[in-house]
Amino acid sequence: WIGIFVLYTVHKGQFNCPGGGLLHSYLLGLIILLASIICALCALVYISMQGTISNPGPRKSLPKILYTRLLLYFPEFIWAVVGAVWVSDNSVQCEKTVINGVIGTVIASWIIIIFTIIGVVIVFDPLGGKKTFYLPEGVSRNLESSHSGQLLYNVKSSATRVWEKRIRLLCCCIVQDDDHRVAFTSIAELFRAYFSDTDLVPSDIAAGLILLHQEQDKMESCPKEPEEVLCHSPSALVTDDLDVELENAAHYMLFAAAAYGWPYYVYTNPYTALCKLNGDCCRNRPTDSEITGGDRHNFHFGSILKITGLQYRDFIHISFHNKIYEIPFFVALDHKKEAIVVAVRGTLSFEDILTDLSADCEDLTLEEVLENGFVHKGITQAANYIYRKLINDGILNQAFTIAPEYKLVIVGHSLGGGTASILAIMLRNSFPTLRCFAFSPPGGLLSKSLADYTKNFIISVIVGKDLVARLSMPNMEDLKRRIVRIVANCNRPKYQILLRGCWYEVFGGDPDDFPTELDGRSQDALTQPLLAEESLMVHRSPSYNALEEEPHLNSPPQYPHLYLPGKIIHVVEECSSKRLCSSDIKYTARWSNETVFSSILISPKMITDHMPDVVLKALNSLSQEHGSCLSC
Repeated sequence: WIGIFVLYTVHKGQFNCPGGGLLHSYLLGLIILLASIICALCALVYISMQGTISNPGPRKSLPKILYTRLLLYFPEFIWAVVGAVWVSDNSVQCEKTVINGVIGTVIASWIIIIFTIIGVVIVFDPLGGKKTFYLPEGVSRNLESSHSGQLLYNVKSSATRVWEKRIRLLCCCIVQDDDHRVAFTSIAELFRAYFSDTDLVPSDIAAGLILLHQEQDKMESCPKEPEEVLCHSPSALVTDDLDVELENAAHYMLFAAAAYGWPYYVYTNPYTALCKLNGDCCRNRPTDSEITGGDRHNFHFGSILKITGLQYRDFIHISFHNKIYEIPFFVALDHKKEAIVVAVRGTLSFEDILTDLSADCEDLTLEEVLENGFVHKGITQAANYIYRKLINDGILNQAFTIAPEYKLVIVGHSLGGGTASILAIMLRNSFPTLRCFAFSPPGGLLSKSLADYTKNFIISVIVGKDLVARLSMPNMEDLKRRIVRIVANCNRPKYQILLRGCWYEVFGGDPDDFPTELDGRSQDALTQPLLAEESLMVHRSPSYNALEEEPHLNSPPQYPHLYLPGKIIHVVEECSSKRLCSSDIKYTARWSNETVFSSILISPKMITDHMPDVVLKALNSLSQEHGSCLSC
């Protein structure tokens, strides 16, 4: 608006040329129109800043202003079309600078219009007010009644279709088959079940995460009751057994990282990786029968060689084939540890993400485990795919023919760690000495009985506050419940929470002590939901209720509790500064248990702690520290 106003003021007397009157009218009309839009937006911003997240009363006039802005969109669009027509009119013969200035305003108008459309498409919720009909006021709240039951079913179906369309749009570049369609429906059901029972927008969730992080930091800095400090897991002192496992983990993490191929190699060596790989791309490579999937320029295999330090002859089989439920892996001979290593790749593609999100439970029955075990469906199907390749295609037989005295070791990071764990369970009977190292595996993987069974042959390594290691549907429901509770009872406007939170995350400082309605309430009262909290929970999902009440033994929740596999090594970063750490970071490691990871911790490092280079760096640091102690 300022630019157009300056253009109009400076060139006010230069519109006497042929066609200049039209351009003069266009600019004057645009100035008035944009001023009206700016006034509407300022009113929107001002009213949006009133009240709190759970107290929308001061914002009750917001819909009227929003509709006013929507009505202004139509003359804005018409005026942009008129401006484009006028500018393209050859009869207009004004000064060139004036023409160019008006062309710039037309282009800017169209850019604003296009971005407005994109913004509306992104944030618009097609379900709209349908969410409020989960428990309609005018109908009996007994969901067994035919009317309310049919209404609830229709809303759920609509929500599932909306999520399915969103997922299909997001994955439009993927060739879709029956497996994809089944996965889309399953994931849509998952998202519908999780998001349909709350009345939170993305900025509410961001505010909730900020408040939870500051509350968590206050608990960590509290000198009392050290057993409640969240960043330290209760466990025994470091033992010789732990040192041996850390040295093995540091060694095998190289194979798990190498499975990512050239993206990981380029990420960790941004300045030299491409030059080194270009030098190797024309060299001889194993025969085509040993490599499946696309690696036309030898970049993936060349990166694996660079990372692991192995020779061409050490690789038995390499698969870069990638579809939903079918992930890349390789089998190689590790002469240093005298092991046949099966390394499974983690999440690196849309197909892998769909595999991750197929979070329904499947039964996995073993003779050694009396209880029926539940496992993550998508990861189990990926493990089944690799199992068929290893056994039916004779890959392991070929490997043990070459090195019969070697032991079998299965490794992987993230999705690869979860797949490696379930694959190890499947191969355990055939290979009793098998070992598995799962680096940062997903938390919702195995039921309690299977998790206990795997403690004899699986080692899980978790760094810091890794989000993925704590991901499970009960944990996500718990996080949602905590967000709703802390957001609903904070007495500050949302913009203050977000601004103060951004400053805290970037520059640190002391956690803000936001006043809440929870202050001064008795402990018994805190177990009951407040009115503000109930207003944000449209309809309580079965899994939400399961967190409050002990579930009946005969009726498990839709998503039962699943745990990390095997014995768990928790690696924690030690740093004196809270935000800006020195380059010489020290780590400590301890044995941990699955209950430590039963809650999602909010931290700026909850994503970076999951990255394979961070895991490898931490393990190498611990391994080198142990080696230096031995040399001393």
